[in-house]
Order: sequence, then structure tokens, then C-alpha cells
Amino acid sequence: MEEKKFDLNSIIGFVLIFGILIWIMYQNQPSDKEIAAEKAKKELVAKQEAQAKADKTKTAVLPVAAAATPGDTVQLAQLQKTLGGFAYSATLPSAKETFTTIENEKLKLKIANKGGYIVEATLKEFERFEKGSKQLVELIKDNNSNLNIQLQTTDNRTLNSKDLYFEPTLTKVGGDQVLTMRLKAGANEFLEYKYILKPNDYLVGFDVRSQGLNKVLNSAKPLDLQWDLKTYRNEKSVSIEKRFAEIQYEYDDEKYNYVNPSGVGKEETPEKVSYVAFKQHFFTTILSTDKPFEKSKLQSDDLVKDEKIDTTFIKQFRATVPLAFSNGEIDYKMSWYFGPADYKTLKSYDKNFEKIIPLGWGIFGWINRWVFIPLFGFLSSYIAYGIAIIIFTIIIKLAMSPITYKSFLSQAKMKVLRPEITELGEKFKKDPMKKQQETMKLYNKAGVNPMAGCIPALIQLPFMYASFQFFPSAFELRQKSFLWANDLSSFDAVVKLPFHIPLYGDHISLFPILAAIAIFFYMKMTSGDQQMAAPQQEGMPDMAKMMKIMIYVSPLMMLIFFNSYGAGLSLYNFISNLITIGIMFVIKNYIVDTDKIHAQIQENKLKEPKKQSKFQKRLQEVMEQQEAAKNQNKKK
Repeated sequence: MEEKKFDLNSIIGFVLIFGILIWIMYQNQPSDKEIAAEKAKKELVAKQEAQAKADKTKTAVLPVAAAATPGDTVQLAQLQKTLGGFAYSATLPSAKETFTTIENEKLKLKIANKGGYIVEATLKEFERFEKGSKQLVELIKDNNSNLNIQLQTTDNRTLNSKDLYFEPTLTKVGGDQVLTMRLKAGANEFLEYKYILKPNDYLVGFDVRSQGLNKVLNSAKPLDLQWDLKTYRNEKSVSIEKRFAEIQYEYDDEKYNYVNPSGVGKEETPEKVSYVAFKQHFFTTILSTDKPFEKSKLQSDDLVKDEKIDTTFIKQFRATVPLAFSNGEIDYKMSWYFGPADYKTLKSYDKNFEKIIPLGWGIFGWINRWVFIPLFGFLSSYIAYGIAIIIFTIIIKLAMSPITYKSFLSQAKMKVLRPEITELGEKFKKDPMKKQQETMKLYNKAGVNPMAGCIPALIQLPFMYASFQFFPSAFELRQKSFLWANDLSSFDAVVKLPFHIPLYGDHISLFPILAAIAIFFYMKMTSGDQQMAAPQQEGMPDMAKMMKIMIYVSPLMMLIFFNSYGAGLSLYNFISNLITIGIMFVIKNYIVDTDKIHAQIQENKLKEPKKQSKFQKRLQEVMEQQEAAKNQNKKK
């Protein structure tokens, strides 16, 4: 192929074209005036954009950070107009709506850059409402909780930490996950939240400290840390969850109290608070501190006005606690607890968290702590929970059987003496005071204490009341089934009603029906003996008529009161009444012999009367004084 060659004319043509292009470019370059005008135009546009961003900052507190870059002095100057010393935080790459997640075997926590606080707290082992619902218990989600520190600055600004952006740093120390969130006023000046999550734990370390902010924050008075939580419903019964949801707290060196759980705007202002618990029925969130808060403000509001409509949220809790400065800085070591309101779990942290479980005051709490919890815990560790309740009830009733025997024996003795007491009543019909005195003499001579039947009943009463506190608070019964009851911690509905009955509900629970039947037969069985044993006293109400009424009222109250309570409590009462009926049957028919009691009383009459007790002696003196005063009035 023949090569193409450039001749002289072609070369000259190319040179001329190139020269012409150079001349055109030279002729069209901007003059000095045009260059200056273009520069001024660009500066004006930049100024207008900066002003627009500044205006947006004023209305939105925090500007869109995407336009900010570190070291941009113009942008920083604009931010300082609204954010003061914390303007630096808005120029960082972290100044955007992003989240960091940390989790272990029990907890999953989601922390936002904006505000630096937990926006989701999920319990990975527990489900809402009932087992198999596949809805995990979420104590925090969808903005139902806020954590905020009001920042009082030296240039007289009030900023809210929840509106500012924190810079996250996630590290691992051994097996612990450590998330550091810093609200920066400079490269080495910041307010820091540090979250420490250990493996397989419900407790989250939460340290709050400041560094280099002594010239940024006004340290004349403490900063207010504000925490609020709108609690989600997690159990089947709205009314029961509402009843057990309350703010509880420890203050003034291990003293304990709670904010009134009902009503609106209930507020307490305790001092030296070491922890605040936002307690639901079976779950709780606790903020604790190693350095007590000097004075706190705690408030609780009911969110359930109508149980048929208000079924999402139960309570609105608010807490404001002061963070005091030390040498111009903040330094608090605190912790969060997100987990079950389980006595054993809470006690394991050795922070007195277990006090939030309502076990009752005085002797009732003592019985629960030292008898019911250890005994039931032992039984339930080996056998199913429903069977454990039955065996637990049998043990308690057998332990109380000597007291039941004493009570029935006293009734039998009073029954034997009834004919003589009736005779005294007829003899001294017109002199009630004399009748009382002679009756007391008969009791003393026969060796019978009329109060003996009441004392055993009073001894059993604390155990009965303790059970009313223990079973509704027993977390281990939650979502544990037995027979037809799917959840022993909630009602065992066998029929769903198409309407709502006041005080009763919209369902029929079976265990309360069985407990009501059992208590009916128990009262029917014992009421006859009680009426025979205790003759009516003049001026006193007719106990026979009252007992006949109570035979029907007590089972009715059982039906109404227990219909919405946990099946575990109804099962306990059902078995308890069955066992009591059995014990009473055996005592009445095989142990107590009325003829022997009668013979013993007659023998006692021949002996020297027993020395009166202090109570009997005092009662006798009162009667004699009243009789003397009566005779004196007659003489006048």
C-alpha cells in the first residue's frame, strides 16, 4: 500500500489554521474588569447561600450537616450563632441521622447519633402477650423514650443534647462492647456518653462525663438530665398491667418508695436518689448511679382512660435528676437495666433492685422472701410450674394444719358449752353485764379460751395475704402453661364474651370458678359449727345471719376479683380450699371427739379455776367497773 505523504502546501495550511485559533482565543479572553465582576458575583452567591443556611439554623436548631465541612470557618461562624460552643459538633461527618447497634445474647440496643441516647431496646428472650406471638418485648422503640441533658452555656444559651449530634466510636475491651458517644465543642472538648455492654447481661454501663467544657458550660448550678418513657403494653390484661406499673426508687441510703401508681400528674421530689425504676408489670427499666442524685423530680401519668380503647400504652413516666459539677466538669458512673422484673435476677446485681418487686410490707414481705420464694423456686426447678403450685400449696397447708386443728378444737369446745351459755343468757336476760361476767367465769372454770378460735385465723391471715402479693409478681409463671391455662401469670379465659361486664370483664376464667365453688363448700362446712359455737350476744349483730350471707358473698367476690388475675393465684386458692376442706373433714370426723371434750370440760369444772390471762383479767376488771358505775347511777 502506498504511504500518504504531506506536501509543503498541507503543512502551510495547518500552521495558518493553528495561528488563527490562537488569535481568536486571545481576542476573546476576559478583561481585568470582567474578571473582577465575575469574582464579585461568585462571592455574592456564596454569601447568599451562607445566609440561607444560617436562617435555616435559626428555625431548625441544627442545620443540615451535609453542607458543613471541618475547618470551614464561614460555616462554623454561622453555626456558632445558634449552637455557641457546640457548633463544632455540627461540622463533623457524624452530624447526620445514623445509628449504632450493640447486642449480646439478651439485649439489642440501637443508639442514635442525634442525642446520643438509646432509641431501641429489645429483649431477645421474651415475647409480648403470649408465647408464640413472635413479637419480642421492646421496652424502647418508635420514639417512646427520650434522654436529654439541658446544657446551660457560659454565653447564656440553653441547648438540649437530644437535638445535637454525637460522634460514635465502637470498640471492644475483652468481651465487652464499648460505645463512646461524644458531643464535641472542639477536637478534645466534649460531653461523653459511654455505653458498656457485657456478654449475656441485662445491665448496661452508662458513664456520663465532660472534658474541657469548663469554659463552655455554666457550672454555677447542676445540669438537668431528663428521662421519659411511655410504656408499651406487653401483657394480656390491661387492668393488671396498669395496676403494677409505677415509678419506684431508692433514696437516702437504701430507703425505698414509689410514686402513687394511679391518677395524672402524680409527682415526688425525693433527695439522694441512687436509682429510679420505670417498672411495668413483668419488665422494668432502671437508671442507677454510684453517686446519688441530690434532688430528683419523678412524675407518673395514666394513659389508660378506657381499657377497651387505650390498649397500646399504659403509663407515661418522667424523671428529672441533677448532674452536679466537680471542678467545672461532669463525671457520673451510671448504669441501665433493661430486663425482666424477676426477683432473683434483680437481686443478683447487689444493687437492691429486687425492692421494686411488690412482695408486701412487714411480715407479708418477710414470708414471701424467706418462705414462698425459696420454696417455690426449689420446687419449680425440678417439676412443671402447675404441679409446683399444687405441691407448694399442699406443703403450706400441711404446715398450717396444727393451727387449723387448734381453731376447730376451740370451736368444738365452745359448741359443748353452748347450752350452758344459753342458759346464762336466759337467767340474766335483763342484766347483760351480769351475763357477760358469768359467761367469763364459765369459760375460766371450764378451761376454755373464747379467743382461741380467732388467734389461729389471725396467724394464717399473713400467709393468705402474702400469696396475693407473691403470685401476681412471680415472673417465672409468665407464659408457662398448665392444663387449659396458656399463661399462669394471666387469666385462663375459656370463653370470650361478646360484651363487657363491669368489674368482671369480657371473658370467663375457669380457675376462679373452681376456687369459688371450693370456698362455697368450705364455708358451708364450717359455718354451722361457728354458729353453734358462738351464741348471739345482746346488742351485737346476728352472726348466724351474717355467716349465711357470707356463704354466698365470698364466692361471688372470688369470681369477680379473680377473673382478670393470673391463673396461678386462682389455682393456688382452689387447691388451698380443697386441702382445707379435707383437713377439716379428717379433724371433725377422726380426731376431735365431742364426748371426750365434754367430759374434759366437766372435769375441769371440778378443778381449781385456771389463773386468768392478762387479757381476761383486764376484761373482767372493765366489766366490774361498768357494773359498779351502773349500780351507782341506779342509786342516784
